[in-house]
This record gives sequence, C-alpha cells and structure tokens, in this order.
Amino acid sequence: MTAECQNRCRKHEQGFTLTELLVVMVILSLLAAAITPQVMGRLDKSKVRAAKLQIDTLAASLDLFKIDTGRYPTAQEGLTALIEQPAALEAWDGPYVRSGTSLTDPWEREFVYDAGSASSFKLVSYGADGKEGGSKHDSDIIWPDYKLKDN
Repeated sequence: MTAECQNRCRKHEQGFTLTELLVVMVILSLLAAAITPQVMGRLDKSKVRAAKLQIDTLAASLDLFKIDTGRYPTAQEGLTALIEQPAALEAWDGPYVRSGTSLTDPWEREFVYDAGSASSFKLVSYGADGKEGGSKHDSDIIWPDYKLKDN
C-alpha cells in the first residue's frame, strides 16, 4: 500500500465519541444499580442459612463433648472448651471443632453460648446487625428454638 492509500483508509476509520461512551457508561451504571440489591439480598439470605448450619454443627459438637465428659461446657469454659481441653477434665477427647473460626458466625462475631443447666444449653447469633431482635437477616438465630428447614 502506498502512503496515500493508507491516509484515505484512516479517514474512513471512526472511533467512539465522548457522548457515545458516556451513554454506555450510564447504561452500565443503571444495570449495576438494578442488579446489586438482588445480589445483596441473596448474600444476606445465604449468610442466615450458613449461620443456622454452623449453629447445628456447634450443637452436635457440644453433644459430643457431653457424651465424652458427662456435661456441657460451663459458662466460664464457653465454646473454647470445644477446641482446648479445660483444666482437670481428663475425659475430654477433642478438639470437637476444626478451628476457632468455627466459633464465629458469618458476620464474624462469636456465637453466644449460654450454659443453662448441666443438661441444656443455648446458642445464639444476633444476625447481620449484631443486636438482639430484628427482622429478616437481622433477626436472631437461637438454638434450639428454630428449625433448620425454616429460611
């Protein structure tokens, strides 16, 4: 190709104007604004499900602790008794959970353990807001008061 032919070909090539680029950016922003709440809603719902599964797993671990030791952990021992052997408790055959991260809910707060009596206990996650009460993803998840099949 000659230089003259290359110059003619370049004149016919066109790029995007600033207006066209701005229109595309506005459309993409509108799509993102419409989709984000739906994605966040699903994320919140999945965290609630994960918290319920974690509480069920912790409850099963506490039951194993009781089978081995004859009692549930005391209030002073708390859930760390599932990871570290309490003093003077020779029947302990743990650890009953894999790591300390098992003791935190999906919002990265520790589950609340209420020792109750020697034959019962209560586990609580205060939900997304971390406060008692609330609704939807902010509501408390309390074991044994809920059923896993509830979402």
